[in-house]
Amino acid sequence: MKMNIGFIGLGMMGLPMLENLAGGGDGFGILAYDRDPARLARLAAHPAWNKTLRPAAGLQDLAGCDVVITMLPDSTVTSAVIEGEPGRPGLAALLKPGSVLLDMGSSNPAETLRLAPRLRQAGLTLIDAPVSGAVAKAAAGTLAIMVGAEADDLERVRPILSRMGASLIRTGATGSAHAMKALNNYVYAAGLLAASEALLIARRMDLDLDVFTDVLNASSGRNVATETKLRQFIVPGSYNGGFSLALMAKDLRTANALQSLAGVSAAQLSLCAELWQRAREEMPAGADNTEIHRYLERLNAPAPA
Repeated sequence: MKMNIGFIGLGMMGLPMLENLAGGGDGFGILAYDRDPARLARLAAHPAWNKTLRPAAGLQDLAGCDVVITMLPDSTVTSAVIEGEPGRPGLAALLKPGSVLLDMGSSNPAETLRLAPRLRQAGLTLIDAPVSGAVAKAAAGTLAIMVGAEADDLERVRPILSRMGASLIRTGATGSAHAMKALNNYVYAAGLLAASEALLIARRMDLDLDVFTDVLNASSGRNVATETKLRQFIVPGSYNGGFSLALMAKDLRTANALQSLAGVSAAQLSLCAELWQRAREEMPAGADNTEIHRYLERLNAPAPA
């Protein structure tokens, strides 16, 4: 049976994810929506455009969908789309009972836990399925996708998720995937911060940065940042890793808030979140997450004579 899917949010990650979903020939009928018409226009070259992939004029066009995917920047935007705003009904009021809401953004797990029972009362299922892998893996369809869902609900959406990711990891109940994604991004951000500080010291000591990168990647200092960010984006100064510094700071705020939810004190998490937040406030809008290194350089610039 043909499955009707709505897809909301065609940003840097959402657009290539949708392109892969629409290119599978799996019998999906897809309606794409973004408040920015220019983003929809970029889909016009897709082979499925105006066939199995069509534009939606608004949320109301998604009312008949079996599954609606949201790929939005934060929980504030996502909750507004789901719950609606004054004069603008949300998905919770529009979708038919039995439909699934698939939140693939890096949302706040506390907000996910708040929404899930409300949607359940309306006969809707909320699944959190945040992704990891940045733009390159989104384009290749090889994302890692964490899924907070009951086992049978995961099986219902597995054909959809498999078009966008190479690794699907069921994390537990609804909300667990968003929590794990936030904590994962903290560990990544801490590694990138440590690698950037080490690189700054190495440069000031006139050490060979390519050799130093090799040392890190062959030694106990190796992490995903040393493997995929130093030589590729930081050492050459291109700083275009494909994930914004502002979104990283947002994810760290989310992770930081989990301390009180869990009743745990995590001093390093607090320090990391604070530093990234200052970087977000002081760096130009649109800065890449790898520019945390550039921010550290700015902090350590020699005082004027």
